[in-house]
Amino acid sequence: MAKLFYQGHGSFRLTSSDGVVVYIDPYIGEGYDLPADIILITHQHEDHTQVGLITQKDSCQIISNFEALEGGKHNCFSILGIEIEAVEAGNNAGHSLEDCVGYIVTIDGLKLYFCGDTSTTAQMKTFSDRALDYAFLCADGFYNMNLEEAAECAKIIGAKHNVPVHLKPGELFDREMAESFDAPNRLIIEPGKDVELG
Repeated sequence: MAKLFYQGHGSFRLTSSDGVVVYIDPYIGEGYDLPADIILITHQHEDHTQVGLITQKDSCQIISNFEALEGGKHNCFSILGIEIEAVEAGNNAGHSLEDCVGYIVTIDGLKLYFCGDTSTTAQMKTFSDRALDYAFLCADGFYNMNLEEAAECAKIIGAKHNVPVHLKPGELFDREMAESFDAPNRLIIEPGKDVELG
């Protein structure tokens, strides 16, 4: 079964049962030592783009918002058995829909939504049909939706597990904010731990 390591803020590492390693939005924390097969970048702000932290395999493929939005559409990728779909992300706090994406990653049969930096998007209304297993939702209330809006998005999306992340700018995590995330199927994941997904 796939494992997730949460570095903190909006940074994640996924490892498939076959050992394929995927990083999303590297920025902060520990856990960048496993050589990457795939790196996903949702947008170009510095707290999502610290690729230099990551050990990379020679064959590593980096997909940023540029590749994800190439051709003026949200693109899909299939790499080493991992399915990656770019989806809408954006808001009026410095995140344009034309420059930002989220990703739905399918790994070991599980569907994980990494929202990037965003507020509510029109596309979220379609996600309930996707039977997502996990939704990782930003909720800092400064550059993104706040806890209340993120909780409403969780209701719209309908994932089996809703995980609050990107809670305080410049910080790994904020436990008090995470516990204030009043969403259905809330799951709090603290940084620095490998979590078996299921």
